[in-house]
Amino acid sequence: MGRYRPPRPRGTPLITPAGEARLRAELDTLWRDERPRVAQVVQDAAKNGDRSENGDYIYGKKRLREIDSRVRFITKRLEVLKVVRELPADRERVFFGASVTVMDDDSGEESRFTIVGPDEFDPSRQEISIDSPMARAVLGKAEGDVVSLMSPGGERTLEIVALRYETLS
Repeated sequence: MGRYRPPRPRGTPLITPAGEARLRAELDTLWRDERPRVAQVVQDAAKNGDRSENGDYIYGKKRLREIDSRVRFITKRLEVLKVVRELPADRERVFFGASVTVMDDDSGEESRFTIVGPDEFDPSRQEISIDSPMARAVLGKAEGDVVSLMSPGGERTLEIVALRYETLS
C-alpha cells in the first residue's frame, strides 16, 4: 500500500499576467526542450540491453513521468486560472496585486511584499500567495490599519504603513 497524500487544497484561481507568462514559458520549456532530450536519453539507454540495471534508462523513465505530470498539472491549472489585468477600483484597500509595507509592532521591523496568486509566489522577489496567512490578514484593510497574525513564533501585531498598486499588464 502506498503512502496516502491528501489532495492539495485548491488555490485561489487568480494570477498576474507575468505569472501566467512564467507558467506558459515553463510548460513550453518542458514540452519542447526537456522532454525530447530525456526521451532521447531513454531511447539510447534502451539500446544498451539489460534495462533492469541501466541507470540512465531507469532515471530517464522516472524523469519522463515527472515531466509529464508537471505538464498535465500546468495545462489543467492554466485552464482554470483567471488572469487579473486590471487594478481594483478601490486602491485605498489591500486586494490582489497590492504591494504592502507592514511594520511589526513588537520589533519595529518593516517588511514589504506583493500579493500574487498561489501559482506564482516567490519569496526571493517578496511575492506572497493570496492564500497565505499574511495576505489573508491584510486583505481588505487600509493604510494605517493594525492586524493580528498568528505565526509559528506566536501572535504578531502588524501595522500597514504603505500600500500601492503597480500595473499588472
